Amino acid sequence: MLTKEDYMHIKTEHASGVYQKDIAANLGVSPKTIRRALKRRSAPSGKRPLAKTSKLDPFKVLIDEHLRQGVWNARVIESIIREQGYTGGYTILADYIKPKRSLRKSRETVRFETAPGVQLQNDWGELWSMVAGEPKKLHFTVNTLGYSRRLHFWITDREDAEHTYEGLIRAFEYFGGTTAQVLVDNQKSMVISHDSRGRVRYNTAFLDMAGYYGFTPRACRPYRARTKGKDERMVGYIKHNFFQRYRSFASIEEANNLALAWLATVTDRRLHGTVKEIVSVRFKRERPHLLTLPAVRFDTSYRERRQVGFDGYIDVGGNRYSVPDDYRAREVAVKISLDGRLRVYSGDGTALIAEHQLQSTADGWSTVPGHHARLWRETLSAQYRDLSVYEEVI
Repeated sequence: MLTKEDYMHIKTEHASGVYQKDIAANLGVSPKTIRRALKRRSAPSGKRPLAKTSKLDPFKVLIDEHLRQGVWNARVIESIIREQGYTGGYTILADYIKPKRSLRKSRETVRFETAPGVQLQNDWGELWSMVAGEPKKLHFTVNTLGYSRRLHFWITDREDAEHTYEGLIRAFEYFGGTTAQVLVDNQKSMVISHDSRGRVRYNTAFLDMAGYYGFTPRACRPYRARTKGKDERMVGYIKHNFFQRYRSFASIEEANNLALAWLATVTDRRLHGTVKEIVSVRFKRERPHLLTLPAVRFDTSYRERRQVGFDGYIDVGGNRYSVPDDYRAREVAVKISLDGRLRVYSGDGTALIAEHQLQSTADGWSTVPGHHARLWRETLSAQYRDLSVYEEVI
């Protein structure tokens, strides 16, 4: 039963526009009790019965705090409060959150369906997180199959062309094949421009990759990225689920390992709200329609040119790396893979002449034994040259 204080609270909250069911939830009574009090314009007389308690009560403040922070995924919240000692069921938590969802801002999106194996949607997201105890801006590329809604995402420290292509390739390998089309946003790593007649000029490297994997690139209309609605929603899904569940990482590598585990245990098993089917079950029907992957992986390495010094070293990223004697004072081609592997080629790019693992300046120069054998012989020869010729001159 409501007290006079309860009624004053109801009256104030109602005048402020708070929903009656939310007022009821806060007071631990039914919405009917709130409606009757407002209609009666007073608290009921008599003794107030004790409000029912539940296992969720001690955690409601924590739940409300996560809702205010934008965490609306009930499964994520369930995981968080269980770590704090919650032993109740999922349903009572979902019922507590459900009436509050009307307070959450929503956006309309364009929705369309595609046949199995037809389309994959690509997008990028970013946010700040803790990595190795320090705040760091993380970028993640998301690739979603249009039919089954199976997704893959990969976390990196940058959002350039090489990482964009690498993220797509990792998604292809994760799915076990490619789709006939890849729908992308208008980032310069993929799309150079749209002309007035609607024709798209794609990045040459992206076209090379598309031809290599056999898919047709498609670009969103400018300023209409949300026609790529499935992937737009998946960026938000990852932010409000994975990155709410895991808020700090020892390294980016650890973050990606956790991401793969989360994809397998959470996203693949979810019942998709639109298609009303388990994602992994629906993917089994899409898998046979994917295009076969090529035998050799597309190379996403950075490509650069370097001048070899007279001492037989090249400069890369503030450190120095050895090359064979024969290439001193000559220009060479360099490839730097995204895993930090440095490969040095002859000037025409045909012959691999040296390999190193990138390292910090604190680790010193990287030297391969044998690269400078001739240089050392020449140096030692100069040190022990016969000086009698100089005596004759004197």
